[in-house]
Amino acid sequence: MPYTPGETAERLGVSIDTIRYYEKIGLLHGIQRNSSGRRIFSDDDLSRLGLLRCLRDSGMPISRLRRFAELLRIGDEGAEQRTALLREHDQEIDARIEQLRREQRRVREKIAWYESRPDQ
Repeated sequence: MPYTPGETAERLGVSIDTIRYYEKIGLLHGIQRNSSGRRIFSDDDLSRLGLLRCLRDSGMPISRLRRFAELLRIGDEGAEQRTALLREHDQEIDARIEQLRREQRRVREKIAWYESRPDQ
C-alpha cells in the first residue's frame, strides 16, 4: 500500500522535514514517485525509515547512519557489515545505559539527602 509523505511522517512520529532531510543526506534511496512527482512510500520504505529512526534516536551518528544505509543498498553483500555495525551500536547503547544508571544513582542519593534534612 503506498503512503503519502504526510501519512509516512504520521505513522513514524516524525516530521515531513525529517523525511526530506533523510532523503537529502542519502539515507533513503529508491523512493517511488507518483505521476505528479510526489513521493510515495511503501511498507518496506516505512520499515527502513523506522529502523533508521530507531538507530538515530538511540544515538547513532548521522555518518554511521549513512554507512548503514549504504550497506542496506548493496543488499545481502552488506549483511555481515550491517550486523557488525549494529553490534557495535548495541554495545554503545549498553555503555550509555550504564553511565545513565550511575548518574541516576547519584541523583537519587542527592534526593535522599535533601529529603532527610530536618527543614524538609
